[in-house]
Amino acid sequence: MKVNDTKNILKRSDLLSVDHCQNVMNSKAQKWRHAGGKLIELGAESLSDAELISILIGAGIKGKSAEKIADELILKYGSLRGISGKPLEDFRKIKGLGDVKIIRIAAALEIAKRCVDLVINELKEDDELRKEVFGVK
Repeated sequence: MKVNDTKNILKRSDLLSVDHCQNVMNSKAQKWRHAGGKLIELGAESLSDAELISILIGAGIKGKSAEKIADELILKYGSLRGISGKPLEDFRKIKGLGDVKIIRIAAALEIAKRCVDLVINELKEDDELRKEVFGVK
């Protein structure tokens, strides 16, 4: 923003009103009605595990948002690691998780597992990489 732009904004008292400030705050909140907006604006690393899962879930059900379903899943299993080792049938016990949503979560966890396996295999095979990462051979 240029200095002149800032001066013009300050001249407009309507931009400093309580109503305007409230509208700006509401527009930010509306951007993040779903965790996807937060991911776009702040990056994936800024999201909690539940927010990431809510993106996979997509839509909730009547009376239960995707975020609430994801929160329940994390609460029940403790973490992504806790979720990853469970049989898919266990997830059906959570209201709002049907086959499609369970499949999305399972696929994302499998992708994560494969990425970890690739890194582990690279570390096993590459002495220089091990030394760089861990400072040992």
